[in-house]
Amino acid sequence: MSEQVSGQQRPALQSLDQALARLLAAVSPLAGHDTVATQDALGRVLAQDVSSLLDVPPADNTSMDGYALFAADVSKPGTVLPVAQRVPAGTVGALHQAGTAARIFTGAQIPLGADAVVMQEQCEAVVDASATAGLGSVRVNAPVQSGQWIRRRGEDVQQGALVLRAGERLNAASLGLAASVGAAVLQVARRPRVALFSTGDELVMPGEPLKPGAIYNSNRYTLLGLLQGLGCEVIDLGIVPDKLEATREALRAAAAQADLIITSGGVSVGEEDHLRPAVELEGRLDLWQIAIKPGKPLAFGEVRRGDAPNDGQAWFIGLPGNPVSSLVTFALLVRPVILRLQGATALTPKCYRLRADFDWPRADRRQEFLRVRLNEAGGLDLFPNQSSGVLTSAHWADGLLDNPASNPIQAGQLVSFLPFSELLS
Repeated sequence: MSEQVSGQQRPALQSLDQALARLLAAVSPLAGHDTVATQDALGRVLAQDVSSLLDVPPADNTSMDGYALFAADVSKPGTVLPVAQRVPAGTVGALHQAGTAARIFTGAQIPLGADAVVMQEQCEAVVDASATAGLGSVRVNAPVQSGQWIRRRGEDVQQGALVLRAGERLNAASLGLAASVGAAVLQVARRPRVALFSTGDELVMPGEPLKPGAIYNSNRYTLLGLLQGLGCEVIDLGIVPDKLEATREALRAAAAQADLIITSGGVSVGEEDHLRPAVELEGRLDLWQIAIKPGKPLAFGEVRRGDAPNDGQAWFIGLPGNPVSSLVTFALLVRPVILRLQGATALTPKCYRLRADFDWPRADRRQEFLRVRLNEAGGLDLFPNQSSGVLTSAHWADGLLDNPASNPIQAGQLVSFLPFSELLS
């Protein structure tokens, strides 16, 4: 249902979940993938499973500097054993002889026949020139149990095991895991190409004189940073003159190069703006009203790449112009779309239940996303000015408090917290 306002239809409010479901249903993962060196795959989405061709570790090894021995040879603390060999990491020792010890260093392979390692802090070197190979003897000053301080072959990863699944977004630990099973290259989804531009004669780039009535274009920098953090190839078209034909030309240029076009501002219902008619002339546009605060207006559609039916299209998302609204809407709705374009399986951020250390009695009828920060007591503090134009609130905050519609908050109450570490990267 829609309501009539000043001769125009105002779209009915959609919940955040409804809007996100519609967006994700509309787009699908991009075709094609890249083969990249493992060290260059940080932040990319894996396009092909990675299985291990070997056991990790490939052999029993020691987790401590110390002495490898046969536990049964140490009947009691104070036992002295001759040191028969020295085994640094990266070498393979000789067959272990009963009644002896082997000096061994962290990561070194356990000599065949030894079944325990005693850390060097529990041992005392005994100089004995007559000992085997001149290595002396060692006094073991602690009881010994078979298996202690030994990392077993395959205890981390067994040969043939699936270690990374297609659809995972790779972090530093993922790269280390891939390297540990010998994967020198990885198949990853190609980077989405995203065109970004702004419209509005009031916008000025930082470094230029700020004329009366003008503002600096902060949204361009925020969105550019967010897109780069998600691994996109960004086509930055700058500020487009506030004219219909110039806007149409920018849309055509963007669609020719990009998978997705993102703009900010000019998407509220009833605005006198060239962006809306330009998108409608070059493709298709839906104006949505989302029941969230900040970030109510959203435009979604597509821009044709040509006149032929098989020329395809680029998706279009128009974000609200207020800087916090633009950031929040991107985090909640655009980020999952970009991840889906890359074939990612985890699209929604992790949410944590934490204590609110403030009162919020004036709850809005829409779902609210309040800028909050973690405090030393483990609770959340609220930025005092929650206006959608106050970008300092986002810089100050550690994340967003997801507050249901019409829900006042009392200090001490548990609330849902979405950290920016999840939302903005």
